[in-house]
Amino acid sequence: MPLPFLTADRAFDTADAVALPFDDHDQWRRPYRPGSYRVGAAALALLLASFVLLAAVIIIAAGAVDGALVTFGVAVLIILAALRLLRMGTWVSRAGLRRVGFFSTATTPWPKVASVRTAQQPVRWLNLPRTVQGQALLLDRVAGEQLVLFTDHSADFLSRTEAFDRAADTVEAWHAEYGVRR
Repeated sequence: MPLPFLTADRAFDTADAVALPFDDHDQWRRPYRPGSYRVGAAALALLLASFVLLAAVIIIAAGAVDGALVTFGVAVLIILAALRLLRMGTWVSRAGLRRVGFFSTATTPWPKVASVRTAQQPVRWLNLPRTVQGQALLLDRVAGEQLVLFTDHSADFLSRTEAFDRAADTVEAWHAEYGVRR
């Protein structure tokens, strides 16, 4: 079964790839692969879900149907959380830029994006309260708001600086292609 949210854009495997290598620019795409920390956390959550499902089978074999349904519901919630964890990140299309979080999704159309730039600043390490000096890809909206799209110390780019640079360049290329011409 193909999982399109896990598949990365294969164009980034080659050095001669163009920034916008796809024919269908209307489809939402993540311009980078999910990082090993994000995939590892999702794998551990799915492993936990398998044990919870096994517990549900044991509980139903013991005759406690209500307990088995609750346990099955917990396993489904863990699976959904793991899938949402894998969908998190920055997505681009002709329509704009989408920032997918665990609990919310925000889409900014390209005409409302003033600039997309990389900046050196204190960033959160693995989205924990601890901050370290690093790079962040910042989105400046026309209304004056600023949004951090991703950092080089996030779960997708920790110890993958080349991937961060490639992803930042790709998002900047999408903005150059579809952003407001001034």
